[in-house]
Amino acid sequence: MPYAAVNDTHLFYRIDGTANRTAPWVVLSNSLGSDVSMWTPQLAEFTKHFRVLRYDTRGHGHSAAPQGPYTIEQLTGDVIGLLDQLHIERAHFVGVSMGGLTGVGLGARYADRIDRLVLCNTAAKIGSPEVWVPRAAKARSEGMLALADAVLPRWYTPEFAANHALVMSQVRDVFVHTDNEGYASNCDAINATDLRGEAGSIKARTLVISGTHDVAATPAQGRELAASVPGARYVELNAAHISNVERADEYNKIVTDFLLEA
Repeated sequence: MPYAAVNDTHLFYRIDGTANRTAPWVVLSNSLGSDVSMWTPQLAEFTKHFRVLRYDTRGHGHSAAPQGPYTIEQLTGDVIGLLDQLHIERAHFVGVSMGGLTGVGLGARYADRIDRLVLCNTAAKIGSPEVWVPRAAKARSEGMLALADAVLPRWYTPEFAANHALVMSQVRDVFVHTDNEGYASNCDAINATDLRGEAGSIKARTLVISGTHDVAATPAQGRELAASVPGARYVELNAAHISNVERADEYNKIVTDFLLEA
């Protein structure tokens, strides 16, 4: 499996769509409690136009889970380190939830490395200590299985969950096998991160996508984020928190059109 040693950790990554060696790069960044597999619904469409780089955020999937707590500086630094390792000068960046928060940091702090940003189901400040502190503590003390029944129903609308049992089983399998300390340390990072004062400095063309039924990163927060980034566009999908899976076809067209737009 491909790994990159960056920023004092080891990141697992996958590259697809390499047939066209002049195609632009797009980096896909996963949500909290998921891994590179959450982007499977995008691969067939995105690889028609882009070289696609997916990676497991530290503490997730096959990436290492070094001792935390983690910080947004580490999460953004991991992406830049991975780009450096792979000799990628610039790339588009697409992130969901925690991945979107990472994207805000990248856009604000690494403008010379980011072409366009797609920030999905996220905000410049996600949640509060009342959410993240007990969740991190429970992950550390009881494990991921103890969190699954409370967290996963927030990811998809009840209708989608009822009609996609296989998807829900796969999502749960990834979630419960996420490293306890890695998950908790990312909760710490999210809790400590407030980029509302930095979002206005983003110069990349930016698309913000929210889910109408998202209670983790609400449409109001998405609209606030879009309003804070100069020239940003806002789109709302009939989905909950993981819009790229729940509304995959619609999502793929919107994101692809935005990234290819002249």
